[in-house]
Amino acid sequence: MTTRTLVLLRHAKAERPDGLSDFDRKLTTVGETDADAAGAWLADERLHPGLVLCSSAARTRQTWQGVSIALAQAHAGGGSPEVRYDEGLYHGGVTEVFDLVRRVPDTVRTVLVVGHNPWVSEVSLMLIPDEQYDGQLVELRTAGLAVHRSDSPWSSFEPRSMRLIERHTARG
Repeated sequence: MTTRTLVLLRHAKAERPDGLSDFDRKLTTVGETDADAAGAWLADERLHPGLVLCSSAARTRQTWQGVSIALAQAHAGGGSPEVRYDEGLYHGGVTEVFDLVRRVPDTVRTVLVVGHNPWVSEVSLMLIPDEQYDGQLVELRTAGLAVHRSDSPWSSFEPRSMRLIERHTARG
């Protein structure tokens, strides 16, 4: 039986300058440090993704860049994951995440999804099986991660199908 791990990551803290579109917002200095801390935490937890699904917005791309550098430093020679930037993860939401994850090849054991609230928190909450759910609504903060696991193939990725293993908020 193969265990599959899904890591959901909300982008790190972004700036809000006047006149810049939401899509083009970049990380603050604190956000850059927090993205690095998220990558270091993933490395410490030995959560090396085989596939990254990332919103195409500037702040999510920058978050992934910080995470990837920290992962590469800790996992030298381990190879880089395939990265797919998807506009649907910016414009869409929960439905797009479920559709994208269901299409992941079963040879991939760990998937990292880098995106935005509210859908990152909503997907995490939706995945928790009824017997594990304690009724609390937990919103992931910026640079927040939720780690879910299942023994089922990605094609059967559905609500209530992956246990929540851990939540972590990365701070640099």
